[in-house]
Amino acid sequence: MYTNCWLAYRQLYKSAGGGIPIFCSPKFYKQGRRQEGRIIDSAILEIEKGIMGLFGRKTILVEEEPEDREGICLVLIEDMEAEEYCITAKGGRGTVAAADGRGILYGVFAMLRNLQLAEGLREFEEWDYEEACAPDNPIRMLNHWDNLDGSIERGYSGESFFFKSNEVLTGERVEEYARLAASVGINAAVINNVNVKEAATELITHRYYEKVNRISDIFASYGIDLYLSINYASPIELGSLTTADPCDGKVIQWWKDKAAEIWEHIPLLGGFLVKADSEGRPGPFTYGRTHSDGANMLADALLPYGGRILWRCFVYNCTQDWRDTKTDRANAAYDHFKPLDGSFRDNVILQIKNGPMDFQVREPVSPLFGALSHTNIMLEVQAAQEYTGQQWHVCYLIPWFKEILEFDMCCISDSGRKKPCQNPESRVADLIRGGCRGGKNCGIAAVANTGNDENWTGHDLAAANFYGFGRLSFQTSLTAEQIAKEWIILTFGDNKKVMENLFTILLMSWQTYEKYTSPLGIGWMVNPEHHYGPNVDGYEYDRWGTYHRADSKGIGVDRSPAGTGFCNRYNEPLASMFADAKSCPEEVLLFFHHMPYSHQLKSGKTIIQHIYDTHFEGAQDAARFLELFEEIEPYLDKDAYDRIHARMLHQKEHSVEWRDRINTYFYRMSGIPDEKGRKIYGVMASFIK
Repeated sequence: MYTNCWLAYRQLYKSAGGGIPIFCSPKFYKQGRRQEGRIIDSAILEIEKGIMGLFGRKTILVEEEPEDREGICLVLIEDMEAEEYCITAKGGRGTVAAADGRGILYGVFAMLRNLQLAEGLREFEEWDYEEACAPDNPIRMLNHWDNLDGSIERGYSGESFFFKSNEVLTGERVEEYARLAASVGINAAVINNVNVKEAATELITHRYYEKVNRISDIFASYGIDLYLSINYASPIELGSLTTADPCDGKVIQWWKDKAAEIWEHIPLLGGFLVKADSEGRPGPFTYGRTHSDGANMLADALLPYGGRILWRCFVYNCTQDWRDTKTDRANAAYDHFKPLDGSFRDNVILQIKNGPMDFQVREPVSPLFGALSHTNIMLEVQAAQEYTGQQWHVCYLIPWFKEILEFDMCCISDSGRKKPCQNPESRVADLIRGGCRGGKNCGIAAVANTGNDENWTGHDLAAANFYGFGRLSFQTSLTAEQIAKEWIILTFGDNKKVMENLFTILLMSWQTYEKYTSPLGIGWMVNPEHHYGPNVDGYEYDRWGTYHRADSKGIGVDRSPAGTGFCNRYNEPLASMFADAKSCPEEVLLFFHHMPYSHQLKSGKTIIQHIYDTHFEGAQDAARFLELFEEIEPYLDKDAYDRIHARMLHQKEHSVEWRDRINTYFYRMSGIPDEKGRKIYGVMASFIK
């Protein structure tokens, strides 16, 4: 069993009315538009579920458009943009218009969503509403890190619903997932882990074609393109070749032949996601080639079928020496890909993580977004809470995603004007929206946070990140507050107390988590490998190149020009702003500078006092979250309440562990006591004084 999340369609009113007619333009079903027809069928099914759930009324599919009576019409309008929809409703007559099936489907979900959000609405005939909306990002993707054995790398919501025991699953759960994803505008999904090995390499073979194609068909019925992560060394592991050199003629032909075979069996496949030359994965570096050599070779093979190559920029040296203070993992993506700008095929998209490191609770935005003016790019964020509480802690990430999208990369065009590519502005949201070449090969992806747990996301409140990512990827102008309110009402109903308390918890949660874990841009103070729980020196002497560089006098990594020089990867005036500790934004101060504990922040507090205060405050906030949640117990389903309560109780206790370990470490390291005299555990050694 599983919950319906935000598609529960809680009853608004038990109507005495008869069936509501549904009329669909027959043009959607004509020859040449059969795929549109499949999506329209999904839209009609959703209307049936929604109207029955909200009003207790049946729907009737009719062949002629209702004229002077109530009904829902799905209308084809040729001159609208792809995926765009328009909704008009008045006096019991609702119309969803679009140029394609996806637009109709998104319009239907929007219609049902807004029916539930309309205050005081008790019957469909009362609804008076208009809306027109087109998606801001062409590609809106979820990246699943599911393994063929059923496990999920960095998965915190149970096992995979795509794979089990090296078999591909195609059951009802996959269909319901596609429905959930489409309801928030997701139009692409990668179902397998980027770290492709063992049986996963064979997803592009006859062993799995039939069932993978079945998933592709399920996805297509909801307007979702299926993508697969591939093993770059497939010519060696699947073929008879001894090399995967992208410039070798035999390798080039192998991939052309393989692409033809794949699209014969999975004709609606969207393309491949590739992780190469990173964390032990094979890639073109093995053969002295560039990433554009590797990506373009694959892109050429996929071009006849309209396939795309999504090439991850998460490439860095993972065997660093901690004694080396000049080599900086943060520089890696920029240094590898900036020199290749303009050398990639048009059906290649570089997928760039939001920050230069790895989904920490706070990082600066990656400078690579402002450096690539002739290459298709897409933003990669992480809905899975790998470093933000692993879906045991509530951490609503949409405010963070909004900050990333709104960040201005200060791009300058060749003419000297602030106009990168074909975009009028240079916020990250602008740079990923239209593609540097004015096409559709761009967008946004999130590492998915789903699994086969009853509630899909482990922590019921973590579903707000799934919902929120989809809504934000479709409409980047939405606020985190708007999205939170929508999700709460759709999931739990419109009880005022429930809304107030959950809204407070969600909107405070990201900064609360930051308070009791990572001060001023310092990350990685977690246990290695599983990344859960406090371990201040967990990565300090490790090969992965992730440090805090704390000593008895200060903390932070010097990324100024005198240090690793990372700040110089940004366009001006960002480079100068980050280079100077006086102008560097304080939320990332210790990411860019090694600062003395006595340094005074704008608040008037020293850094060490800020560390103490925020960690005490964060633990207090987590305790308050539990109190706020317990206040709404009478208004919630018991099973949902019990699940959430158990996790929030754990968060309260675990935040105290974070508080005490971090504060004790820096108390012992600095020798500076808390000026407020609170309990911190540690006996000061005489050499520190």
